Amino acid sequence: MARKRIIYLHGFASSPQSRKARFFAAKFSTEGFMVEIPDLAAGDFEHLTLSGQLRIVAELLEGGPAILIGSSLGGYLAALAAARYSQVEKVIMLAPAFGFYDLWQAEMGKEKFQEWRENRTISIFHYGEGKEAPLAFDLMEDAARYEAFPNVRQLGLIFHGVNDPVVAVAQSRRFAAARDNIQLLEFQSGHELTDVLDDMWSEARAFLVAH
Repeated sequence: MARKRIIYLHGFASSPQSRKARFFAAKFSTEGFMVEIPDLAAGDFEHLTLSGQLRIVAELLEGGPAILIGSSLGGYLAALAAARYSQVEKVIMLAPAFGFYDLWQAEMGKEKFQEWRENRTISIFHYGEGKEAPLAFDLMEDAARYEAFPNVRQLGLIFHGVNDPVVAVAQSRRFAAARDNIQLLEFQSGHELTDVLDDMWSEARAFLVAH
C-alpha cells in the first residue's frame, strides 16, 4: 500500500527550512506519511506570484493524491489549490491569509502601495534568507485575479491565533462559518503559532490519522 502524501506549503518570504515545516515533516514522517516541502519561490523570490506557486503545487499533484498543509500565504494557497484540484484529499491551514491582496493593500497603506506600483519593486525582509530582498509588483497584479475565499469542498482544518496581528482571526471565522466541511480551532497565540506546535500536532494527527 502506497504511503499517503503530504505537501507542506511554507509562508510568504519563508522557506522549506521553516520551523513549522520541519516540525510537521518530522512528526508526520513518524506516522508513515511521505512529506514534501517545495520551495514555492522556485529560487526567484523577486518574481513571486500566486500563479507561479500554484503551478508548483499542481505539478506535485500530478504525482497523485495528497493532503495539503499550508501556513499563512501557504494556507491561502492550499485553499486555492483545493478549490481547483480534485487530487487534494484534505487541507490543513495555519493562519491562512485569506484575501491576500486586500490584506497587503490595507497593511501597506494607499500611499506606499501606490509607490510600489509605480516603482515596480520594493525591498522586503526575507525570513528564510535572513536579509532584505527585492519583490516585484507582479505579485499584487497577479493576486488581484484570485478569489479571497476559495470554495474548498474537501474536509479542512484551520488553526488560528486570536491575537494574530498579521491576519485577523475574523478572516478564518468568516471562511469556516460558511462551510460545514471546515473546522476552525482558535489558540491564544499570534501569527506564527510556534508556541502551540504540540497542540496543533495533536489536532492535526487526529484529523489525518484517526479519520
